Amino acid sequence: MGKTKEIKKRTNDSRIIIMAGILAVLAGILAFIIYKQVSLDLPGSGGMPAVTSTPEPTLEPTPEPTPEPTPEPTPFEPHSVAGTEPDKFITGTDVEVDGEPAEDYEDDTGIIFGEGAEYTEVKGITTFRGNNFRDGASYGTANLNNKQFGEYWTVSTGSLSAPDGAVWTGSGWTGQPLIVEWPYETRQIMDMYDWAKQAETLTEVIYPTMDGYIYFIELTSGEYTREPLYIGYSFKGTGSLDPRGYPILYLGAGYTSALGKSRVFVISLIDGSILYTFGNDDRFALRDWPMFDAAPLIDADTDKLIYPGENGVLYIITLNTAYDETAGTVSVDPSRVVKWRYQSNRTTVYTYWLGMEASPVIWQSHLIIPDNGGNLMCLNLNTLTLDWVQDTLDDSNSTPVLELEDGHPYIYTSTSFHAGWRAAENATATVPVWKIDAETGEIIWKTEYSCRTVSGVSGGVQGTIAVGKNNLSDLVFVPVARTPAGSTGILAALDKRTGEEVWKIETQMYSWSSPVVFYDENGDGYIIYCTSGFYIYLLDGRTGEKLDSMNIGGNIEASPAVFENYVVVGHRAQYIYGIEMN
Repeated sequence: MGKTKEIKKRTNDSRIIIMAGILAVLAGILAFIIYKQVSLDLPGSGGMPAVTSTPEPTLEPTPEPTPEPTPEPTPFEPHSVAGTEPDKFITGTDVEVDGEPAEDYEDDTGIIFGEGAEYTEVKGITTFRGNNFRDGASYGTANLNNKQFGEYWTVSTGSLSAPDGAVWTGSGWTGQPLIVEWPYETRQIMDMYDWAKQAETLTEVIYPTMDGYIYFIELTSGEYTREPLYIGYSFKGTGSLDPRGYPILYLGAGYTSALGKSRVFVISLIDGSILYTFGNDDRFALRDWPMFDAAPLIDADTDKLIYPGENGVLYIITLNTAYDETAGTVSVDPSRVVKWRYQSNRTTVYTYWLGMEASPVIWQSHLIIPDNGGNLMCLNLNTLTLDWVQDTLDDSNSTPVLELEDGHPYIYTSTSFHAGWRAAENATATVPVWKIDAETGEIIWKTEYSCRTVSGVSGGVQGTIAVGKNNLSDLVFVPVARTPAGSTGILAALDKRTGEEVWKIETQMYSWSSPVVFYDENGDGYIIYCTSGFYIYLLDGRTGEKLDSMNIGGNIEASPAVFENYVVVGHRAQYIYGIEMN
């Protein structure tokens, strides 16, 4: 019995062991199957593609744009150094405000001009050489395929006799036209012909000339856009349009007429009415010569007109302009007339005259201008004190040009050879072309030319230097009259860095006209160059190659302006030409 029980017990134990083993094997198989299934479901592990749920995108908040910091204006703090101290050349200055002497003058608002490209948003050329840097008389880009002059139109002008017997004909020096594309809405209130008002776009040439008229011409056709406006004074210089787009023309007469002494006119371009005049019979002037060949500048922010005169007075006038396009009205109501005058230590009645015939350059709060007495002056407009003065040797009519190079301002300028001052007529005198540090008045370099002169028709540089940009950014272009012979002239391309000649062309007749640089859409630069020998030239700005020329039948003292593919200029033989370039 006992033995049988023992066998059963062992048998039960064996069964338990076998069952435990079977269970262990089954557990292992199950674990393996589960492992393989999990492995097959893992993305990228081979086998069937995994099915994964796409998570809902998390909406990131739109970041606030980081505001661009307002760029700080380039510091411009003109001051004199040894050799450019104002009292070395200028013996005294005076200021008058509304007819009363002013000591320790300070401007009531503060005058600050930006860079030249910021002067106006008007489409066109609104002043002599374009802006307050005087660095260009072209607008837009040209599309030149043949690089030749094409079709052209002409408008005849006339002449005007002065009380002293002088006869002024056609367009004179500086005589640059103004060209503007007027908005449709502005044209509706102007005294234009109906076709001009209703044109989809219209670009108008505004050209005051020496016959006493202002001409208004459509750029591409040469058709009058309105009747010529007769003022009755000879306009030798260049006027200015309001840079704010207001229909106002600021224009100075260059000679006395039968109607009285020359003066400045502020003219409504709505109806041609004269809004304001000044400058004639000014007792504050030390020189009784109220001629105004300069093109003024307008400070849009302060509504101030800044106008130099050959009477030796700089005028700063608060205009209080009111323009209502809806009502079709414009007016000025000057309330504060500021005048500044100076005396030079070498000026006499006969030589080195007082007076400013060139157009002013202004950057920030400082005006730079040469005078008839051989002084290049830098004037603080907010205090009317001189910062520095540089000796320009002679009667200086060429308007200076300002350029920022690596943020630093420089002036390019030159002078003339006035018969009897430095040398006798038919003799020769040196005419330097200067690059000048606009902050100190110091000369960076000078390139000299030997010039001749004729009484009343000076040699040297009467036109304004053209500053290259784009593919011409290393060059300036200088028209030098009466060199190397008495009637010939050259146009020289000088290296901005060194003043060395890169190329030059010589023409049979000299030029008083200012060359104009313009560009195609690739930035390649071309030059329009006019001479007293009746010719207008189209040049490659890089090489000086003559691409085309055209005889337009008269002495071209005036300076041209270029609007896209059109060049406009008048001459002394009483015609205005508008030429399309192909």
